[in-house]
Amino acid sequence: MSNCKVIAIANQKGGVGKTTTTFNLGVALSKLGHKVLLVDCDPQGDLTTCMGYYETDNIPTLANLMEQSINDKPIKTDKVILHHEENVDLIPSNLDLSAISFTLINAISRERVMANCLKDIKDNYDYVIIDCNPSLDMITLNALSCADKVIIPVQTQYLAARNMTQLLGTVGRIKRQINPNLNVGGILLTLVDGRTNLSKETKLALQENYGSVIKIFDTQISNTVKVAEATKEGKSIFAYDKNNRVAEAYLLFAREVENIDKERKQNAPTITR
Repeated sequence: MSNCKVIAIANQKGGVGKTTTTFNLGVALSKLGHKVLLVDCDPQGDLTTCMGYYETDNIPTLANLMEQSINDKPIKTDKVILHHEENVDLIPSNLDLSAISFTLINAISRERVMANCLKDIKDNYDYVIIDCNPSLDMITLNALSCADKVIIPVQTQYLAARNMTQLLGTVGRIKRQINPNLNVGGILLTLVDGRTNLSKETKLALQENYGSVIKIFDTQISNTVKVAEATKEGKSIFAYDKNNRVAEAYLLFAREVENIDKERKQNAPTITR
């Protein structure tokens, strides 16, 4: 059995920092000594662009792999993976992935197509991190169906806790019906403005609503212009400004992600007979 951890970064709400978190978490885990593969699961290809790959019309992408799987053809993963200079690998995406969403409707084992694409390369990595698109469509269902855990970035704003209800319901159904290994890894507060009390109020609301069943990460990701500047340059915050407080935060977050499974085992109830 593979020791690779597959993490989906998901929230059906846009603008919460999913792509930024995917890229910077991946680089942070790499800095901690792990081999990491990132998967762009959004037809807009934001992760691909953020990593500096701007021309994707004529390169193989995730859509090609999923099409090969749907048509029961050899899956040529080695033709798709890009090796980024910051020591992480990427399966890129572009608008072709939108067409795959419609093809999946009539596909056999349609929820497991992405899992089939990744199964033969998981042994090459310690972590596979999937950047999900901001919807709960068939592509996102595929991502959740092959993940071990989902991490939910939540922007510190009013009613943030209530916006997660649909996603958590979907995760629960997938766990019961398709992927019994799927768990919620935790909630990450993003775009935090330390000058206001809103982040504290949001975290309190999350703790009151979900804290008894879902981990809320201690690390919070600040809202800073440096992250946007790094994205424009196709770099992680580590490469753009390694001394920035967000770089430090993502490294701390990566250490928390490393410890998720350890904490789950420690907190598991003891079964007696």
